[in-house]
Amino acid sequence: MSSDEVHVGVDVGGSKILAVALRPSGGNAGTAVTDREPEVVATATRPMPGREAPTGELEAAILVAVAEARGETALGGVGLSVAGLVDAAGEHLRFAAHLPWRAAPLRRRFEELLATPVRLANDANCAAYAEIVAGAARGISSGLLVTVGTGIGGAVMMGGQVVRGAHGGAGEFGHMQVVPDGLACECGLRGCWEQYCSGRALERVVRVAVGTHLDGPEVAALARAGDTVAREAIASIGTWLGVGTAGLVSAFDPEVVVIGGGVSAVGDLLLEPARRALADSLQGTDYREVPALVPARFGPEAGAIGAALYSLDGIG
Repeated sequence: MSSDEVHVGVDVGGSKILAVALRPSGGNAGTAVTDREPEVVATATRPMPGREAPTGELEAAILVAVAEARGETALGGVGLSVAGLVDAAGEHLRFAAHLPWRAAPLRRRFEELLATPVRLANDANCAAYAEIVAGAARGISSGLLVTVGTGIGGAVMMGGQVVRGAHGGAGEFGHMQVVPDGLACECGLRGCWEQYCSGRALERVVRVAVGTHLDGPEVAALARAGDTVAREAIASIGTWLGVGTAGLVSAFDPEVVVIGGGVSAVGDLLLEPARRALADSLQGTDYREVPALVPARFGPEAGAIGAALYSLDGIG
């Protein structure tokens, strides 16, 4: 990678589009991932047009975000981080509960629009790669990532790699059923974990409690200021986070569980109830190692940073 160009990672989430322009330091592409330190040189944010918006409107917003992040710098490539099912070849977004695309050849489409190489990957897989390269999962042999944002994403990390599964769909933790015949989910199922543990779940809990709508950042600000209702709502989401994570720990036995996504920005207000619920929901806790629940180093930017690293390294 030339020192006068950047790779841009774009995280296309349910509520916003975040673009990050990255220039590596401490090593270039091909260097062992644990010896590298990504350098973010610019960011840009655009509002998400919405699940029902025409795809052309969403494409236009992504192009604007890329242009704002790169500025006048040469563009070496783009990584697209999307919340949904991406095929194993990194060519198509098959399905996304919070996005309008269906069976969409996004890699080819954006290579045409941007006239640059494009890499496509699931958002949680991108976030996991960022944490493996230079974050909370650096140097571990096995771990899990759970991203708590508009919904829940996830990734399985083994031996410094992200496990994608046979068809690219590994890590869709948010759509595990935790309540039979429970709340309807945008994916078409009922009782999905993200209906009880996510940004939208947090907003719903607060709306039921106080009778008015507050978005996630507003709830977080109230909680930091000591508001009892906001703190109890976040604790409720944290408890569900711990309960769901316990099932993942039983399945994968990881060294560490990294918690990312926008909701994780509230820190221990979310993580302490999650840690308690995790310990309470595991069998044999007096005789086993309970993995640490730790915040993602890159927080809500992890998906975009990981997408830029995927572009830099030619992964996807």
